[in-house]
Amino acid sequence: MIPRQIHATARQLARGFPILAITGPRQSGKTTFARALYPDRPYVTLEDPEQRLFAQEDPKGFLTRFPTGAILDEVQHVPELFSYLQGLVDARRIMGDFILTGSQQFGLISQISQSLAGRVGLLQLLPFSIAELRTAARLPATLDDCLCQGGYPPLYDRTLTPDQWLPNYISTYLERDVRQQLAIRNLNQFQRFLKLCAARTGQLLNQSSLAVECGISHTTVREWLSVLEASYIITLLPPYHQSFGKRLVKTPKLYFLDVGLAAWLLGIRDRTSMNLHAQRGALFETLLISEWIKHRYNQGQSAELYFWRDHVGHEIDLVYEVNGELQAVEFKSGATFHPGWCRSLEKWCRLSQTRLTPQIWYGGTDSYTRQGIELHTWRDTLR
Repeated sequence: MIPRQIHATARQLARGFPILAITGPRQSGKTTFARALYPDRPYVTLEDPEQRLFAQEDPKGFLTRFPTGAILDEVQHVPELFSYLQGLVDARRIMGDFILTGSQQFGLISQISQSLAGRVGLLQLLPFSIAELRTAARLPATLDDCLCQGGYPPLYDRTLTPDQWLPNYISTYLERDVRQQLAIRNLNQFQRFLKLCAARTGQLLNQSSLAVECGISHTTVREWLSVLEASYIITLLPPYHQSFGKRLVKTPKLYFLDVGLAAWLLGIRDRTSMNLHAQRGALFETLLISEWIKHRYNQGQSAELYFWRDHVGHEIDLVYEVNGELQAVEFKSGATFHPGWCRSLEKWCRLSQTRLTPQIWYGGTDSYTRQGIELHTWRDTLR
């Protein structure tokens, strides 16, 4: 098993809450992580029809089987359990008593907020990060390989290629989840919508364009985007609100949370195709935005990440606050530094008057400082 960076955060939360909830996309390693965290705990998956029926018909009896706690997998399938869990953990007052996992934010988190508020330490586990793969000596050899493969655990613990695993992931997990939430009559239309979203990763979200190209209504676009967000397939990066005297873009940017999935949907099947593809820069940006989100989640923090763009097109790819100061980051997929990369950051520094050194993360192999800007290779570990 590849060690997960979220482990220390999970242990800390389990000392302070009676319930630990782990959510994230399907196949991101939630069950494996939970069972490694508590190897001696009973484990039950509520995707098992027999176990699910027992929990639905007799939730109290179901829970009394676990006097020393348990791992309950895909618990959002049985909302009847949550009220009984509340009474049980309040009576027992044992920290780290139950571990819950779920693959859909709207299923698990909504139930937690209704029945278990104040009793749950919440973790969000995404696919492997660059740092996790590098520590385990499993990081793909080249940037283009990394962009093609992404971070889903089955691609690292099984002898499968992205071209073998990703289409099955979409058909067996993602489309099933979507069908559970939305009455989609035309699955081909939804597949087209997914591919259109992949073609827009790293771009400003234009719902009107998506609606026209996919032949669906604006309302349907919003609903489908909501399900993709809740299933941890995409994220919408909001614009930073401070204007510095400039009129700002108020539209979010769309990113896939796994670059390999986005690349497969774009029809990219190998590193040669990736190296020549017009979307390589956007996919590189997608990779690193997802890395920042994983880093925040692994620390038990909310993302609180933004981009900055004014009405004339000046843009910073990533902006976030560090002790009241603004950190600005640009992403460049090229392997060789070019002085033109610094222009946006130099303008940003004049406008924001931040004291933090701006950063460029790029596709090269060396990290150093140049022209007052930190250059980081894509392999570097986030701090």
